[in-house]
Amino acid sequence: MQVNLLYHQSKILLDDEFCMIEKAKLDKRNFAPLYEKYHSAIFRYIVKRVDEKETAYDITSIVFMKALTNLQKFEFRGVPFSSWLFRIAKSELYQSFRDTKARRTVNIDTVFSAQIMEEFVEDYTDEHRAQLMSALHLLKPNQLQLIDLRYFEKQSFREIGNVLGISENNAKVKTFRTLLKLKTVFLNMKK
Repeated sequence: MQVNLLYHQSKILLDDEFCMIEKAKLDKRNFAPLYEKYHSAIFRYIVKRVDEKETAYDITSIVFMKALTNLQKFEFRGVPFSSWLFRIAKSELYQSFRDTKARRTVNIDTVFSAQIMEEFVEDYTDEHRAQLMSALHLLKPNQLQLIDLRYFEKQSFREIGNVLGISENNAKVKTFRTLLKLKTVFLNMKK
């Protein structure tokens, strides 16, 4: 699996980010670099869940407004700032679903589906992709989030654990079990 350095940052990048956070805590105008760095990733995460751009923009705005408002409460834990933002985004998505009784969606593109398909079959077709979409719809919201964070957002298990409030090891176990369940559902659909 290819590692995206935006999410798997080196100690130097984490230290730089820590300095950005501390500057933003002193003067909220210094929040802009954090916003610019993570806005597209948070928006992408949200729009894949609601499948409506306007709603996704609204929720993304709320996420960053809450992050800015609560920045003084942020505690650096050695993972990218995005982990905290994803946790806020998850909470806001669930709140949005409760408020509007919206139906969750699964929106993936060919590149991401190919990464999961490699786990299941050697040569995959459009029919396999359709089966994968059907199988993803059968997952529970927390299972879908694990797949989303690991395969679509390319987050490490440590970051996933931080977003979900669980240990890194627990994130690994839950992701493995979810992938195993997804594979079972997918293979049963082929029969």
